[in-house]
Amino acid sequence: METLRFLTKAQAYTLTETYGSPIYVYSEMKLNKHISELLAFPNPFGLTVRYAMKACSTRAILQHVTGLGLHIDASSIHECYRAMAAGIAPDKISLSSQELSADFADVIKLGVKLNACSLNQLKRYGQTFPGCDIGIRLNPGLGSGGTFKTNVGGPASSFGIWHEYLPQVKEIVKRHNLKVIRIHTHIGSGSDPEVWQRVALMSLAMVKEFPDVTVLNLGGGYKVARMNSEKGTDLQTVGQPVAEAIRTFAHDTGRKLHLEIEPGTYLMANSAALITTVTDCVDTGKKGYSFIKINSGMTEILRPSLYGAQHPIIMLPRNETGKTESYVVVGHCCETGDLITCAPDDVSALAPRELNTCAIGDLCVIEGVGAYCSSMTTKNYNSYPETAEVILFSDGTHKLIRRRQTLEQITQNELSL
Repeated sequence: METLRFLTKAQAYTLTETYGSPIYVYSEMKLNKHISELLAFPNPFGLTVRYAMKACSTRAILQHVTGLGLHIDASSIHECYRAMAAGIAPDKISLSSQELSADFADVIKLGVKLNACSLNQLKRYGQTFPGCDIGIRLNPGLGSGGTFKTNVGGPASSFGIWHEYLPQVKEIVKRHNLKVIRIHTHIGSGSDPEVWQRVALMSLAMVKEFPDVTVLNLGGGYKVARMNSEKGTDLQTVGQPVAEAIRTFAHDTGRKLHLEIEPGTYLMANSAALITTVTDCVDTGKKGYSFIKINSGMTEILRPSLYGAQHPIIMLPRNETGKTESYVVVGHCCETGDLITCAPDDVSALAPRELNTCAIGDLCVIEGVGAYCSSMTTKNYNSYPETAEVILFSDGTHKLIRRRQTLEQITQNELSL
């Protein structure tokens, strides 16, 4: 069975007694460890690590990671403003967005760096900022992700400018006297390390098409082992061949490229746990299933329902018996799809887990929830409030970093007839 990553049973009960349940708990120790690993990513001529803030956008997390040297990768104008509201300097923010809103020029003028993700975006930038520097996000023709829904490269993906359209890119650049200084590629979350390396080398070939490029941004997507049975990406192993290729490129061209990476999942996924409470235990007879109902679900962790994602689940019974049972764990939303223990990559299939025998009122901890959980949920579905968040410091102390939402906050923007 899976085990707790950084919490103890006593801490889990203390935190819920202090702040309520459910609750996200972020580990300062885990965050710092992952940040150190990322800052050591192999690079011959300089490195910028940009945190993909869509993974977890909570202000205290943004402040913590940037305080330790990371910059920001934003996926919308709104994320740019949110990062700046957290005190992050605009020139440390890079924007790569599916939607370039009408007011995009406002954040560019403040110092945010843009990677144009379509020919239309490139034209609009050129019309607004002729003669200026620009980054280009390209679709290299190859992608890789944990599932189809997390694959953002190749012909089935709308992300980036298709690599065969480089002539059109060059024509727009020339027309508006732009200077392409960054090439950006990103192929997906949970990508195969070998595919990631192949795309890195393909990206270098595209850099050759633009003589002024000084920065190569290879995105993120490093596979993380949430479950004990999974194997995560070793950053040194995947990075060394890329660093060597950049050295070779410099030898051949005289151009020393500064490397950027944009991790989100690698930094956050295993840096947080969701502590929930068992609210009910039901079954469907001898030929059916035993279900555990918890006071959380799609409103805090959508990944299983969306992707068939697997997360470690640890039952913490108040009264230990040493016994285990086969359980299906379901969420509190009025949806059959609010299923925590689904089969891998199959959101509709029940996959019971062998867990400690539990009772109503016991705690259920779901691990690996630091990325794409609090920032990506069915917020306020069934009118459940947004969950509180806490950071657990390395010395065992803790601090509230997001209050639990109130009903008044849920409805504050609604108007009566």
